[in-house]
Parts: sequence; structure tokens; C-alpha cells
Amino acid sequence: MTGGAPANDQPVDARNERYYTASQWQLAWRKFRRHRLAIIGGSILGLFYLFAVFAGFFSTNDIHEQYLDRINAPPQRVRIFAPGTGLVGPFVYAYRSVRDPVTLRKEYVEDTSVRFPLRAFVRGHGYRLLGVIRTDIHLLGVGGDGYLHLFGTDKLGRDMWSRNIHAARISLTIGLVGVALSFVLGCFLGGLSGFAGGRVDVVIQRVIELIISIPQIPLWMGLSAALPKKWPTAAIYFGITIVLSVVGWVEVARVVRGRVLASREEDYTMAAKIAGATDLETIRRHMLPSMFSYLIVRLTLAIPFMILGETALSFLGLGMQAPAVSWGVLLQNAQNFRTIALHPWLLIPALFVIVTVLAFNFVGDGLRDAADPYRK
Repeated sequence: MTGGAPANDQPVDARNERYYTASQWQLAWRKFRRHRLAIIGGSILGLFYLFAVFAGFFSTNDIHEQYLDRINAPPQRVRIFAPGTGLVGPFVYAYRSVRDPVTLRKEYVEDTSVRFPLRAFVRGHGYRLLGVIRTDIHLLGVGGDGYLHLFGTDKLGRDMWSRNIHAARISLTIGLVGVALSFVLGCFLGGLSGFAGGRVDVVIQRVIELIISIPQIPLWMGLSAALPKKWPTAAIYFGITIVLSVVGWVEVARVVRGRVLASREEDYTMAAKIAGATDLETIRRHMLPSMFSYLIVRLTLAIPFMILGETALSFLGLGMQAPAVSWGVLLQNAQNFRTIALHPWLLIPALFVIVTVLAFNFVGDGLRDAADPYRK
């Protein structure tokens, strides 16, 4: 009788051997890399946070400088080919203002007789790189007396490209800070509620139910309106963060409570009690690590909630206030249909918010799959 060796006796190649000997984190990373949308979302978020950290370097104009001769100017199109001359390299045309013969409204058209070539690493307005190093080098710009407005200008003639990049600093970091606060508060109170039980559990759950029963937008508006308008920008920033965290922690607390109730009778929990571990130590060192993967996914999906909350509050005039710059503050310029119809580029901050929220959701989906690498 002839035939090959049994399946169990087949040699294992190096690739399969690495798979069977991989750690939990290696398996999770391998599963996450196969989620294409998660990789795309993570790349987009990495790019956005890079812009936020080095906003001064990527900006082309001072965010507070007003160009009164270019109010509500449309975005300049980057071109490579010039009519009649062929390839000349990246450049933009200058603006030329005209009057509409019917509405008498001022409009801007391209002046094809004046070109501004784009240059890399040009000198411009001064800023502090990473808040420390004083410099005036920018990634992109034009030389001489030229100007560059990739996203156009607003009603005060301020450059929208630079303002959108600087706005990412507040809009992206407020989600991280708010989620961090709600995560700590939710884990502590949720773990205490599930582990202690009794009156402690009843009190915490009633507080959670009370907060959940209040409509979120009116609650945000009420808490934000209570912040003094004379506070500096930094104080308002942290005030808005705390306002968002007041609501955000309840969902985390309910989930942690349910997980703790399910795991407090497990063998490893009972062994920790027998070994003399305190209640807080048992929760911190044994229970919370068992739900760590789920909490990471929950945090990833909670960050867009915080970003949308800040954007909504600032859009309504109850969040960040000028001269602070966030995507919600920028959207205040697009609060009526006439502005949107005549100057649609003022809605660009909304596109940043949409892309950011989608990217976080994609990353959250990838982390959820990676948290269980053995699931097909």
C-alpha cells in the first residue's frame, strides 16, 4: 500500500511555524493588517494628526492675517500645464475681481496673465515648531508678492487652508482628552459598581440612568452656557472637554459593570481574593485586563463622538469661541443657505469632520476584529 504520510505528519513550513508560535499581539496585528479599511483609516488619521502637530509648517499663511482685497475668494487651482507653453511646473493663477452685470456682486476670476509658481520650503510668517523652535520655513508657498489660497478665503479674507490645518489641533485633541477622562471615570465607577454591589451599585446605576435620560444636546448646551465667556481659550478648551466627558463616561461604566459582574465569580478572581488582594487591586490587575481589548475598541469608537460634540457646540456658538480655531468654529461661517450657495468652500471643515469620523470607525472595526484573532 502506497501513499503519502498522514496529514498530521506533514512538515510545517516556516510561515506556518511563525503563525503557531506567534504571540497574542502578533496575531492581532496580523489580523488588523488584513482589514484594508482599517489600514486606510489609520493612514488618514496619521496624516491628519501630522498636520495638527506641524500645523505651522504645513500652513501657507498666518491664520489671523486678513487679506481685504481677497474677501470670500474661491480656492486657487494648482496647475502644471499652461496654455501655449506646455509643461511649466506647478503654479496658480492670480485673482482678478469683476462685477456681475446682473447682481452687481463682486466675483473673482483667474488672471491668466499672472502666474505664481509653487515652491517648497519657502520662508513666510513666523511660528514656533512644536511650540518651542522659532522658524519661518513652510512646506509650500509662492515667492515674491504672490499669494496662495488652496481652500479660498473667508468673509474676513483669512486663508482657509491654514485655518483648517490649525483647527485640527483642537478638534482632534479634544476627542483624545475627553475620551481619556471618560475612560478613567467610567472604568472606576463601573468597576466599583459591579464589584461592590449593594447600595453602591444602586446609587451609581441611578446616577447613570439619570444622565442617560437627559437629552444630550440640551445637556451639552446647558453645561457649555454655564462656562464664563471671559475665560481664556485654554480654560474654555478644558471646560468643553469636561462637559463632553460628563456624558461620555456612562456608557463605558455600564459596559465595565456588566463585564465585572460576569468575571467576579471566575476562578482567577477568587484566587486573587484568596491570595489577599484588595478589591481595587483585583479590579485593576485582574478584571480590567480581561476586557482590555474590548475597551480599546470602545475608546476608538468614542473619539468621533467627542469630536462631533465639540463641532456641534462650537457651530451653535456654545463651544470654542474666536479667536480660537476649530472645525466647529470655522463652520459658523456657513450657517445660512446663501453663504453655502455663493461660497461652498466654507463647508470644507465639514468634510474634515466626516472623513475623521469615518476613519475612526474603520479603525474601530479593524480593532474589533483584531481583538479576536482566532475568529474567521
